[in-house]
Amino acid sequence: MKSRAGFIVVAITLLSTILNPLNGQKKNMFALGKEDFLLNGKPFQIISGEIHPARIPAEYWRHRIQMIKAMGCNTVAAYIFWNYHEEKPGVFDFKSGNKNIAEFIRICQQEGMWVLLRPGPYVCAEWDFGGMPTYLLKIPDIKIRCMDNRYMKAVTRYINRLAKEVLPLQCVNGGPILMVQAENEYGSYGNDRQYMEEIRKLWIRNGITVPFYTADGPTPYMLEAGSLTGAAIGLDSGGDEKDFEQARKHNPNVPAFSSETYPGWLTHWDEKWARPDTNNLKKEVEFLLMNKKSFNFYVIHGGTNFGFTAGANAFSPTAYQPDITSYDYDAPITENGEPTPKYFMLRNLIAKYTSHSLPDIPKPVKMISIPSFELKRTDAIWNHLAVPVISPQPKPMEAYNQNQGLILYKTKLIGHKSGKLKIWEPHDYALVYLDGKFIDTVYRDGGKWEVDLPKTESKEPVLEILVEGMGHINFAQFMIDRKGITDRVTLNGMTLMNWQTYLIPMDGKFVTGLRPEIGKPNNGSKLCNFFTGVFSLTEMGDTYFDMSGYSKGILYVNGHNLGRFWSVGPQQRLYCPASWLKPGKNKVIVFDLQQVEEAQVSGYKSIL
Repeated sequence: MKSRAGFIVVAITLLSTILNPLNGQKKNMFALGKEDFLLNGKPFQIISGEIHPARIPAEYWRHRIQMIKAMGCNTVAAYIFWNYHEEKPGVFDFKSGNKNIAEFIRICQQEGMWVLLRPGPYVCAEWDFGGMPTYLLKIPDIKIRCMDNRYMKAVTRYINRLAKEVLPLQCVNGGPILMVQAENEYGSYGNDRQYMEEIRKLWIRNGITVPFYTADGPTPYMLEAGSLTGAAIGLDSGGDEKDFEQARKHNPNVPAFSSETYPGWLTHWDEKWARPDTNNLKKEVEFLLMNKKSFNFYVIHGGTNFGFTAGANAFSPTAYQPDITSYDYDAPITENGEPTPKYFMLRNLIAKYTSHSLPDIPKPVKMISIPSFELKRTDAIWNHLAVPVISPQPKPMEAYNQNQGLILYKTKLIGHKSGKLKIWEPHDYALVYLDGKFIDTVYRDGGKWEVDLPKTESKEPVLEILVEGMGHINFAQFMIDRKGITDRVTLNGMTLMNWQTYLIPMDGKFVTGLRPEIGKPNNGSKLCNFFTGVFSLTEMGDTYFDMSGYSKGILYVNGHNLGRFWSVGPQQRLYCPASWLKPGKNKVIVFDLQQVEEAQVSGYKSIL
């Protein structure tokens, strides 16, 4: 009987371990002292490197986490992008591809790393709409990041669902999560104290018991509007004693840390690559290490804004700065996972001021070159227009449950038939056609939204406006940012009515469903062409596709949307992980808004 009972106990224990991999892990207590973070009652210095699971193929998660540890960090910080997991209301995905957040956190623990969880609901991060789902923008008068009932209903649904994934992964339950951030940089946006408190209460009601922290710029008004009583104070960034003094003035009874220490910076289209001064970084990090201050590198490795996930900045109604596809960020670990001179500088600096020995740096992921291959102009977007939606006035994409991609507006000109055409407002890049002839482009940035329409012999000229969405604004006060035409179109001051609207989502499903062999390439006058090519591989590895032969558009490889390219630069090469390639033949589709001529494409081992 004893033997049988023992067998049953072992079986139950084994089954329990399979169902809950954290069973048997040591439970830890993480707390906020007056000045220090306390792990199991002892002062603990957080040295964190931030990465974003959504920007990294899941097969590389472990490699990147090992790279972070080898640089000297003991913690991984991770943003969770709400809109990446709930594209449609109530439909969540926490399992497929690189959306398995619980698995990512478990890998962190397996590699001996703690975790700072940054779940939003707003995160910024140069990610589309700051991580919030664009289905919210279908509500005409929606207000975000406040106690708007419709917004809070969606937030509650998100937190309730995400909590199920992370609840058992708290350190008090044997997991690696030390703290949870409530919202993000709220003091830069609003001052609804009730809203901030409600976010924390939602997590508590869902069983989160680890400490909370906030993250704001080290200025009095930001700290007052964005902090929470009893939560640790994150400083974006905390680089010297003056910054930490601001935190102490605001609340001397909780620890403060540099929640975003910037080793690099973001880059917009039509800018030079961001290359921040490394000497200033070294000075900041040395101050933090010498004074035993906790800190988090934002970001230690950026990854990629695949598809339509890149966001944008706008610091005035007529200024718009879309982010490039790469999120390399000039970070210590490159987009494709390689260490930089900055990485080694920081590794040596951390080793100098800490006692733990650093593991060896993991071997780099294999990169391959791909010889130039031909693409043929095979089709045009005009051959694949669905049944239009009729409306008196133009409506944005979100009104039709479309995120980004393209949208075409078409009407007949009655009354005025030439003169000053103005789009109020083009979000974000528009091509204007009259009777099938390309007239001009209109770009949102700068506020110059007028086009001169020439005279025509047509009795009822046909006006077409094709608009590309280039990323929802992710920061500051202009975040209510719908795509397409957001208000109206006028010709010499007359409002144009009666529009046909064609939805063109341009996602992988839409593009791979096209059949170019039955379409007909247009003669080039209307632009917006597809170019198709095939290349063969005998060895596998990551690569960067050089798009410098093309103008402005989107690249698809084997059905995967690698992101946007644009000849204005600075980015000319798009990253493709090996997992999206295959031995033998691989298919490439290029959609270009402006190009008529065919050009070759090739693969390189680096972004430059």
